[in-house]
Amino acid sequence: MIYDRVALIGLGLIAGSMGLRIRRDGLAREVVGTARSAATREVAVSLGLCDRVTDTAAEAVRDADLVVLCVPVGAMEDVARQIAGHLKPGATVSDVGSVKRAVLDAVGPHLPETVDFVPSHPLAGTEHSGPTAGFPELFENRWCLLTPTGDSGPATDRLTRLWQAMGASVETMDPDHHDLVLAVTSHAPHLIAYTMVGVADDLRRVTDSEVIKYSAAGFRDFTRIAASDPTMWRDVFLNNRDATLEILGRFTEELFALQRAIRTGDGDMLHDYFTRTRAIRRGIIEAGQDTAAPDFGRGKTPKGSAA
Repeated sequence: MIYDRVALIGLGLIAGSMGLRIRRDGLAREVVGTARSAATREVAVSLGLCDRVTDTAAEAVRDADLVVLCVPVGAMEDVARQIAGHLKPGATVSDVGSVKRAVLDAVGPHLPETVDFVPSHPLAGTEHSGPTAGFPELFENRWCLLTPTGDSGPATDRLTRLWQAMGASVETMDPDHHDLVLAVTSHAPHLIAYTMVGVADDLRRVTDSEVIKYSAAGFRDFTRIAASDPTMWRDVFLNNRDATLEILGRFTEELFALQRAIRTGDGDMLHDYFTRTRAIRRGIIEAGQDTAAPDFGRGKTPKGSAA
């Protein structure tokens, strides 16, 4: 048992997976949850995501040793205002947002000095969302990045132990560096996937049935990514604007170079480029972040997964 009471604010995929894992492995004496929607709260109770579900965030955080904000980044400031006066002195507040500088700026000013704020970002998820999507193995062999600021060493160490106990590998990182890294590894790829699916939708010469019927592996992967929660990704792009635009600018430059090579018939350039990028894919497999299976392992989902 790492914490006595954990409060989860928002009960979607990440919070649901946390609640199931914490309860299964006895990592806290009690897990309390809340969500804005009464329907979501009812589902959370029926699935056993929490020991107790409250109607408001203020109720959920009372006497909690750890409070985790699992709402979209754009909603975090409002939640911070709601819970600030109800936090237990000595508690740790964290989050699971995909951007960190915006979260620090939005949440930090509203928290009392008597609590520690240790933002976190588990690099785990599926294209599914909502309380029914969670499963306790979600964080196995995934990374969780912490971006603590100030003097929060003991709180950071304790939160690290929790994420490790849920199966994740943990590293600390500067928040601005985090946002740049994630713009490369997650945010820009999602935007490109949304765009590619949008292009297919615009090409009326290719009917919807043909796109679906003849989808090759590349387009299937695009559509899988583009099925992700639209509210979350809207907030990610609006709150990591600078880093995402920088990476998209670099992507555009690379794309123009490839266009030129195709137009001019420069096969050597294309072969060298694809050889270099292929090595990156091999590095991802060697780092244990995916599998060499023909379908990248996506035909095998963890027990209980909605994926």
